[in-house]
Amino acid sequence: MPRNHLSLQLQGNLSLVASSGILHQSGSCCPAMEGEEKPAQEADVEPMVTSGASEAVPRVLSGDPQNISDVDAFNLLLEMKLKRRRERPNLPCTVTQLVAEDGSRVYVVGTAHFSDDSKRDVVKTIREVQPDVVVVELCQYRVSMLKMDERTLLREAKEVSLEKLQQAVKQNGLMSGLMQMLLLKVSAHITEQLGMAPGGEFREAFKEASKVPFCKFHLGDRPIPVTFKRAIAALSFWQKVKLAWGLCFLSDPISKDDVERCKQKDLLEQMMAEMIGEFPDLHRTIVSERDVYLTYMLRQAARRLELPRASDAEPRKCVPSVVVGVVGMGHVPGIEKNWSTDLNIQEIMTVPPPSITGRVSRAAVKAAFFGLLGYSLYWMGRRTVNLVLSLPAAQFCLQRVSEARPGR
Repeated sequence: MPRNHLSLQLQGNLSLVASSGILHQSGSCCPAMEGEEKPAQEADVEPMVTSGASEAVPRVLSGDPQNISDVDAFNLLLEMKLKRRRERPNLPCTVTQLVAEDGSRVYVVGTAHFSDDSKRDVVKTIREVQPDVVVVELCQYRVSMLKMDERTLLREAKEVSLEKLQQAVKQNGLMSGLMQMLLLKVSAHITEQLGMAPGGEFREAFKEASKVPFCKFHLGDRPIPVTFKRAIAALSFWQKVKLAWGLCFLSDPISKDDVERCKQKDLLEQMMAEMIGEFPDLHRTIVSERDVYLTYMLRQAARRLELPRASDAEPRKCVPSVVVGVVGMGHVPGIEKNWSTDLNIQEIMTVPPPSITGRVSRAAVKAAFFGLLGYSLYWMGRRTVNLVLSLPAAQFCLQRVSEARPGR
């Protein structure tokens, strides 16, 4: 298999992880965050009544529109939404349908993070099924990419600066921060090769969700600091060196055809098998554990919806929900595998304490870093002093001082 296919698979699972270092901002476009029990982040996007395309649908109300009750307004919009929701939607081949125990349906769109076709797949799926919830493979540390324009993202993705390194080290620690910067280098390389920023399918999902009445927007990925720290803790010292070396010298040319081929399941399985063989612990923390987390969040989103009641005396009515999940294609097999199993995400949310070997290796890296820094400063200072002393003006001053000494 061409080496760039494997690098693309690594990048597909890690570039959006690494991008938290350039996209994390204090502001958030999804303000309604949930608690510890359900870590998914949620935003109630403002509903817009639109047709399957972009034409406005006129609201036909009986009687005085000013006197319509909230329940009647909700039922009217819900009816219009259900009319646009197709019972047998015409979905792209990248969509996998899952059914929850209560009858709720989940449509998982497998995407490539640098693909125009994936953007179109997401738009088509949301318009066809008119979901109640859209879940994307993002967390609160990367939510700002939903509001940033493509040009800004493209510029930020190409720039790897000292400021970003300091931010990454401060957020994730020295080892995790350095590894994040290496991954940013990979992301910048692919961004430059393809001329597009990652995560376009998530931005399209956010835009389309805002056009669906009563559609909620969930951030369904595990927090990035947890993923990075667990990944670094799982690797041995030599595995870290091997991975860092491979990322440092990754410069294979990548085309858009390579990206689209990554969406083929047979090729994907071959690439995943190669990745597992080379870095099994990295695959477990970066891919398999996030498969579990994403599955858990999709199941949390796929709950029956309670319809509003005109009065408390009216019986409660619940209907199955429709959910669209937008995730990387590499996560789809894991989500299918975990869909019907009991999941415990508490185990994958903890950061294990560093081992003795890990502490020793970190101390050695720090000592080598500061030792090299100290020697560099000493060497530069000594060379600067010798250079200054070799100047004619300095030689003249030294000679005058020597002559002015008493007893000479």
